[in-house]
Amino acid sequence: MAFFANFRELNAQQRRTFAACFLSWTLDAFDFFLLTFCLTAITITFHTTRKEVEEAIFWTLVMRPVGAFLFGIVAEFYGRRRTLIINVVAFSIFELGSAFAPTLHSFLICRALFGIAMGGVWGVGAALALETLPPENRGFFSGLLQEGYVIGNLLAAALFGVLFPHLHGTGIMTNWRVMFMIGALPALLAFYLRLCVEESPVWAAGKSKRSVQAKMGWSAILQYFLRFLFLVLLMSAFTAFSHGTQDLYPTFLHDHGLSPSLIGLIAAIGNLGALAGGICCGALSERFGRRTTIVAASLLAIPMVPLWAWSHTAVMLATGGFLMQFMVQGAWGIIPAHLNELSPAPVRAILPGFAYQLGNLISSRNSIFQQMYADRHNGGALNMALSGTVILVAVAIAIITAVGPEAKGVRLR
Repeated sequence: MAFFANFRELNAQQRRTFAACFLSWTLDAFDFFLLTFCLTAITITFHTTRKEVEEAIFWTLVMRPVGAFLFGIVAEFYGRRRTLIINVVAFSIFELGSAFAPTLHSFLICRALFGIAMGGVWGVGAALALETLPPENRGFFSGLLQEGYVIGNLLAAALFGVLFPHLHGTGIMTNWRVMFMIGALPALLAFYLRLCVEESPVWAAGKSKRSVQAKMGWSAILQYFLRFLFLVLLMSAFTAFSHGTQDLYPTFLHDHGLSPSLIGLIAAIGNLGALAGGICCGALSERFGRRTTIVAASLLAIPMVPLWAWSHTAVMLATGGFLMQFMVQGAWGIIPAHLNELSPAPVRAILPGFAYQLGNLISSRNSIFQQMYADRHNGGALNMALSGTVILVAVAIAIITAVGPEAKGVRLR
């Protein structure tokens, strides 16, 4: 099969490096999405409104640019591998801290700190992986790497559907707290990174030069300001696309009266569609180009809206979820390769991740706005807000991508 043939072309070290970066992003996303499945349960524990608890999503997203910049600088100066190890340990610690938060205020602080740690993972991991892998089939590996985010969501959905209904403890063993305790296990990945993964050959080859460039910090970004500005604009639309279709969808399904097990199953089916879309569109971008494939996938999300947001049965909602996430993550699957190809070597660990997380910052109140619109104009029902988000953002992505540059296949130096 072509899927496995791509891996057979890699040497052992390349396979280990890709696996480590993929797992880092997967487990980071797993910890993030546990929150989205537990919103209602957390609301009950802290005796507050769902909107107040949803602020945790906002604070996670708003702090991710801080982590992307700080860890990006560290990665340029000290290397990608060591920085990724610190990232993995840090987000695991703050996930565990969230489980023990005694108040909503302390919980929000933990989620903000988690956001800083989470912010560094994508940029550093993508740089380590794509600098280590050969340029051939970069689109395929980009798609697969990005879908680590989807696998993380899938794992969170599976854990929620299988375990959450059977958790009936109180106090520190409250159901959602146990879920967050499990979310600390990714710290074990640090041992694999330490023992089995080597530094990026691109970074190692230019270590002395990069050490000087890394000290430039903001100056390095200002040197490539127009490119940086374009990437931030693009990623603002992309993060609104993903978070706008994912973060409140479990809540949307809950409002349909579905059980936790069924919500987990529908979310898992949607994530299978996302996984397939990311891999397929990533591979297709090698043939048709990054821009063309992104535009096509984003616009094809619009016809999926009726099934995804307006169906009334679990079967139809699951079908809509599969098709919607196929298109959303199909467009997303091209992003790691597209951003790294557009980023100059001196700031490759900083620029893609920082632009990505600034996009998260700009769109960080997306779920709050969706909930506010639903409460004020649609009796609390989320279907109109979800539908409008997809239509507006899909068109924005298509336009921004179409007028922007492309550097498919460029050699990463």
